[in-house]
Amino acid sequence: MSAEHLFILGGTRSGKTSFGEALALRLGHAPAYLATAEARDDEMKARVAAHRTARAGRFTTFEEPLDVVGALETAAEAHDLVLVDCLTLWLSNLLEAGRDIEAETARLAEAMRQFGSMRVLVISNEVGLGIVPDNALARAFRDHAGRMNQTIANAASHAYFVAAGLPLVLKGRPPDQL
Repeated sequence: MSAEHLFILGGTRSGKTSFGEALALRLGHAPAYLATAEARDDEMKARVAAHRTARAGRFTTFEEPLDVVGALETAAEAHDLVLVDCLTLWLSNLLEAGRDIEAETARLAEAMRQFGSMRVLVISNEVGLGIVPDNALARAFRDHAGRMNQTIANAASHAYFVAAGLPLVLKGRPPDQL
């Protein structure tokens, strides 16, 4: 039987990562954290360092900007839960690398379906609630993110939308019933 997977969606600073981390620590006996960010400037380097410090001692951290499926397979060898944070940073990395977004998304969704007892908890940003972007790249990003979020939500057993730190159940059971 496949493990239950969780998808957490929300806006910037919505509380989605804090919610996901709390769930991961409650649900996993040996949780891992798969970070997709790349620190390319001083501000992002400071953010990544702060996140590393906050996770220290609570999660085993894997950092992988492109091959999320490969990193999940590696993490599955020693962990019962992997929190992926976040898909929209991963999407940015894939776009910049010229990767096939639909193929990579389908690969991740299929991998989630194939994991045995390891839970995958995926965090992503909802970017389609605002105005239509004024340039082609931003519109492409928004469109890819929307399709990606739909695909991963479909592969997940449970989906939550977080706003103002409060989770709304979109699919599956409430978090306190997991």
